[in-house]
Amino acid sequence: MHKKEYFVSGIDTDCGKTYITGLLAYKLKKSGIKIITSKLVQTGCQGISEDILEHRRIMKSEILSEDKSGLTCPFVYSFPASPHLSAKIDNKPMKLDIIRESTKQLLQNYDIVLAEGAGGLMVPITENYLTIDYIKENNLPLILVSSSKLGSINHTLLSIELCLLNKINLHAVIYNKLPDENKVISKESFKYIASYLKTKFPNAKIFQSDLLEVKKLFEL
Repeated sequence: MHKKEYFVSGIDTDCGKTYITGLLAYKLKKSGIKIITSKLVQTGCQGISEDILEHRRIMKSEILSEDKSGLTCPFVYSFPASPHLSAKIDNKPMKLDIIRESTKQLLQNYDIVLAEGAGGLMVPITENYLTIDYIKENNLPLILVSSSKLGSINHTLLSIELCLLNKINLHAVIYNKLPDENKVISKESFKYIASYLKTKFPNAKIFQSDLLEVKKLFEL
């Protein structure tokens, strides 16, 4: 199959990106696809990215050699903040060419790379470079993670409009039903987001997290 990288971003910092990235990877792995996850940048930890470790747990996978070498997340910062601030505090500037080279190496050995971002689309990676700039510059198909929390309609629609403005390839929206605290809100939010997405990105796919069909999502 054609090797491909997908970028996984979210509507905010606590929408379930890490869970969805791990879940997608697990389902792809079960389908026989050679899959690996990566992380654009990790803040608030040391050593191996904690989100990468969570991906492996969800995937029921051991820690990979690519994780130990830092290939799946070349930049890990100790201070829990936006990447541009964490890099400044740790005095370790982020180099985007290293991230791209790491991804190229991963694609040599895997069919699909799912690259999880940090926070939402407007999170600054450096002082003058946002997450959405990275997605746009590298022409990456975007998988946007929404959620069932109150307020998710606003955040999701803003993210969709931002994708339109920046001519991003919005490949899919994954609606994370967890924690599903209010089923009335959850059901109506998904319905509204799905309708809005159809008018703005008619070719984009949308799935609820408990009804993910990776073969349709990735056109396998």
